[in-house]
Amino acid sequence: MPSTRETTEAYFGAIARQDLDGMAAAWEPGSTAVMFGMAELRQPDDGVAWFGNLFRCFPDFSLKVEKLIVEGDSAAVHWSATGTFDGEGLFEGLKPTGATIAVDGIDIVTVADGRLTSLKASINGMDLGRQVGALPPAGSPQDRIMTGAFNAKTVAVAKLRELAGSSRSRKG
Repeated sequence: MPSTRETTEAYFGAIARQDLDGMAAAWEPGSTAVMFGMAELRQPDDGVAWFGNLFRCFPDFSLKVEKLIVEGDSAAVHWSATGTFDGEGLFEGLKPTGATIAVDGIDIVTVADGRLTSLKASINGMDLGRQVGALPPAGSPQDRIMTGAFNAKTVAVAKLRELAGSSRSRKG
């Protein structure tokens, strides 16, 4: 039976090769992968569909394992990925923009009997959004306007809550 290290390396190797069958084979059916802020995937079917779409949207998608730390039945994987958002379909609801991305993430996986049983993935979604053009560049005039509008809304909501609270206390 493959070790935690072997199973993890096989899974991330399959991602790097865009090998959907290899990715599916690494999973215990019915297990869950959570990509914080993006998706919760029942494996292997949802994972194959999600990554298949990713590979269609980023045809030159490339993944590299930067560091792998294994302890018992768990592993932490620091990875980096690059690609060009110029394929077909929608990624997280967005049409391809032609933008090139370079992102890092950290996944924590659990393995039992040579198969993945859990994956928790973390990536900086705001940075990815900026890179694909869904959000303005950090520090740009558009970013400052968006931040200013958000802060103005926050102040207005707080003031409305304050006024509603004082109105209730006068009635009581």
